Amino acid sequence: MTTTSNAAYPLETFGPYGAIPNGSGGYQFGDGNLAETDFFATPAPATATVTATLTAAQVLNGILLGSPGSSAAAYTLPTVANLEAALPSAANVGASFDFSVINVDGSSAGVITITTNTGWSIGTSGSQGLMTIAATAGTTQAYRARKTGSGTWSLYRIA
Repeated sequence: MTTTSNAAYPLETFGPYGAIPNGSGGYQFGDGNLAETDFFATPAPATATVTATLTAAQVLNGILLGSPGSSAAAYTLPTVANLEAALPSAANVGASFDFSVINVDGSSAGVITITTNTGWSIGTSGSQGLMTIAATAGTTQAYRARKTGSGTWSLYRIA
């Protein structure tokens, strides 16, 4: 037991060590400079051009730069089997991840539509069911994928 001002507290209350240093690539947990920027590793954005079936890696990357050119493109989600093979730790219902699709083309016909694949469903109420990214350069849509059962996921548009 560690005591402070005559009060007894279990050692776990304070922890056996202070904050982990954040220099030289370390991570900071617990106490530290709360005003400091939080950093995290982000790979270079994935890309897709014309109509394609996306890979699990493209979706899990977090940012997908779409350039459909002068015609509309459908980006089909990977099958849930392929997605789960890339996410072995996402075994529990409720496991979720977010990703964004950015339309980088400025063609007035270059709309991108996200479509389902085996094991997927798309939210249907309100804006959750809108799976198109307008044909304006820089238009972005954010999505949340959520595991809903054994071999099933749902996709929601969140922004």
